Amino acid sequence: MTKILIDTERLRDLNSGLGQFCLNLGRELAWQKPDADDLTFLVPNRQAPVFGAAVQYRPVAWWDKLWRSDEFGIWHATHQDASYWPSSHTKLILTIHDLNFLDRPDYSDVKKQHKLADVQQKINRASAVTTISEYTASVLRERLVLPDIPLKVIYNGVNKRESPDDVDDLIKVAIGGAVFFLYLGVIHPKKNVHTLLPLLQAFPDYKLVMAGDDSHEYAQHIHEQAVQLGVADHLIMTGAVDEATKSWLYEHCEAFLFPSLTEGFGLPVVEAMSMGKPVFLSNLTSLPEIGGRDAVYFKTFEPDDMVETFRLGMQDFYDDPLKADRLRWRANRFSWERAAQEYWALYGEVAGTTKSR
Repeated sequence: MTKILIDTERLRDLNSGLGQFCLNLGRELAWQKPDADDLTFLVPNRQAPVFGAAVQYRPVAWWDKLWRSDEFGIWHATHQDASYWPSSHTKLILTIHDLNFLDRPDYSDVKKQHKLADVQQKINRASAVTTISEYTASVLRERLVLPDIPLKVIYNGVNKRESPDDVDDLIKVAIGGAVFFLYLGVIHPKKNVHTLLPLLQAFPDYKLVMAGDDSHEYAQHIHEQAVQLGVADHLIMTGAVDEATKSWLYEHCEAFLFPSLTEGFGLPVVEAMSMGKPVFLSNLTSLPEIGGRDAVYFKTFEPDDMVETFRLGMQDFYDDPLKADRLRWRANRFSWERAAQEYWALYGEVAGTTKSR
């Protein structure tokens, strides 16, 4: 029997990408758990037992950082910035979502090197490393020294979404029945969403919904720029939204826009494709890998170029009766069931109970 601990402490913020990663991967890992293995989830204090009764839970409290985790054979750190780490006697599987800090202009070279050294130290401690895209794996190979351990790309899954009944009425009132396109994600400079505002000038019949945590000062900059451009009445910034509201927004938007500068994966892109929606993306980092041939890519962020790319992309979408189906088929490549299968295979490989493929 192998005793495995999965760090899902980020369940404390279910509106975040890491929170959803922990929730959905954890559910599938628990569902697929072999009878011979013992599975424990590290969870926030007072967290409901969301993974069922067949697994164990270790709530996080202040003293948990003093653990000696010799009782576990494998510890899966589900992201590189985890607060909790095993003792030196436990085999560590480390999931690295991205090294986006390397592209942040607000970080000094010294800070970037310090953070890179921290990741290197964690990799040196690991028995296996996983990434959520080939792009992230390529950055690891380029910027870090990888020991002779497995490096696996295991893609995220996509949630199955149904039309919700209970959605924030304030958002519906703000949209007012207008045709709208959608950005979903944190409002941060790395997401580059200020480049979308000229689309509201070119397409005055549309509204733009930006749904996501807007606590960064960049959100205020976007609002001020929208006022200067005369499109503030067509911009709706909702703040963070729950999963039901996300589903409603995906279902009712005309198109999904995601001009991000740095992505380790880009889960909202897959979620929008799973609803058969046209997606317009930057052509940077992992996004071409995730979006594939049926996504549309902004080659520059010049307003005229973006407007023309959007116009031609929407025309192509409506001229091609199979486009929506191809987008859904693309999204079907990414499933939590498949991700959990690959993680269980890796657990067996690291534990020495299965052979490496």
